[in-house]
Amino acid sequence: MFIEQPTKWLRWLYPLALWRMDKNVRAVYLTFDDGPIPEVTPWVLDVLDHYGIKATFFMVGDNVRKHPEIYEMVKQRGHRIGNHTFNHIGSLRHGINSYMRNVEKANAYLRTDLFRPPHGWMKPALYVAARLKYRVVMWDLVTRDYSKRLNGRDVLRNVQRYARNGSIITFHDSLKSHDKILYALPRAIEWLRDQGYEFKVFD
Repeated sequence: MFIEQPTKWLRWLYPLALWRMDKNVRAVYLTFDDGPIPEVTPWVLDVLDHYGIKATFFMVGDNVRKHPEIYEMVKQRGHRIGNHTFNHIGSLRHGINSYMRNVEKANAYLRTDLFRPPHGWMKPALYVAARLKYRVVMWDLVTRDYSKRLNGRDVLRNVQRYARNGSIITFHDSLKSHDKILYALPRAIEWLRDQGYEFKVFD
């Protein structure tokens, strides 16, 4: 599928971004977008702790401003932090300067070298600008846990169908995803573990 697992031409659009890690290593990289959210993120952290897994959280800067204690909780539990802009902005209405100002405003709170654009894409010029300071991390498998058309079982099936060696897997610690990941996240972790996958974070 175009959405769950991006096509080659989309990967070619951002050739030096991280889409998939080593395909020869039986490992996956769990990532969570859009937090921190008080109603969701602490639960995600508890699930990850239960299974002894570290992940990467691509956070919205304004959510960190509003919930600094949860940001600190994520860090204290040993997870990686990524930048997801300050206001979860897309790139269509922004030039390079305004978009990168928003990214830098977020990074004043996040202090990270990882960046993922909201909606998983940005104009090529913005990609070039972002790469001057950040490692741009995309995805190999997006679970679509945000979709109103899917339920938790659908999200789990997406993981089971598309996960492979080196997959960067995207969930969301957001309100619109909460009901789906309550079902799908622990079951996906157990399934991945049973398939022999190790869980890694970015160096």
